[in-house]
Amino acid sequence: MAEASCPASCGELLQGWILGGEKLVSCPINWFSHVSVTAGQPGKNERPLMRQMLLSVLEHLGVPAEAAGGLRIEFDSSIPLAKGMASSTADIAATAQATARHFGTHLGEAMLASLCVQLEPTDSTLFRQLTLFDHQTATTQIAGDWLPPLDILLLESPQTLNTADYHRRDRRQALWDNAATLAQAWALFSQAMQNQDCHQLGEATTLSARASQTLLPKPRFDKLQGIVEQSGIYGLNVAHSGSVVGLLFDADRHDSERLLWLLQQQGICESYPRQHRLRLIAGGVR
Repeated sequence: MAEASCPASCGELLQGWILGGEKLVSCPINWFSHVSVTAGQPGKNERPLMRQMLLSVLEHLGVPAEAAGGLRIEFDSSIPLAKGMASSTADIAATAQATARHFGTHLGEAMLASLCVQLEPTDSTLFRQLTLFDHQTATTQIAGDWLPPLDILLLESPQTLNTADYHRRDRRQALWDNAATLAQAWALFSQAMQNQDCHQLGEATTLSARASQTLLPKPRFDKLQGIVEQSGIYGLNVAHSGSVVGLLFDADRHDSERLLWLLQQQGICESYPRQHRLRLIAGGVR
């Protein structure tokens, strides 16, 4: 049995028009899709893109496509679907690496990225480092060298959004209108990575989240910003093509129970009825 796993994402730390095109930096968290590839008959429960990725890897390795008929994909994932949490990227990236391992080889990050974007817009969770990534072409991959020590209170809305449908919308004007804001956010993010400064990072992610309101508004966003200011946490981030929101903090410095109390007191939990205590982790397929 060959196995692999890939983390989910709490939306994006940044997403928008950056360095001449739309790019993103995902927010990998400790929530995984686990995939195994074994010899056997294909099952009925695998997700369609997993089978497509298996075929793509066979082609890349020079293995006849007919071999797919003798390969079984099994997976275990509780990552919420269609919420902007990179569930599909986790599935297909883990499938790609598990398939390669079944044939005794390994796919590097650049090849994984290339294979994934051929199937769908892809999150940068497949990179170990926080990476500015052209999620549609994989032509930009700018990695940072700092992993911020962040706890995340992920707020899950019941709203769902098909990422592929979102990317088919004509969003060019809104992206261009927010280009100056995203340039500022990218500059702050780069400074934060250089200075290893969580406060600067939170400023950057909050700027990007605010710009996203013109494209995909999040309920009670103004109240969420108020909670950031009231509690003194680092900032917030959002799923720019989904519905989740993350509150970024340090459990050793900030009171997570008070955060939850503030959310309840201000009625925010009505829009985000499920909350998950998570942590920012290194990305990459394990």
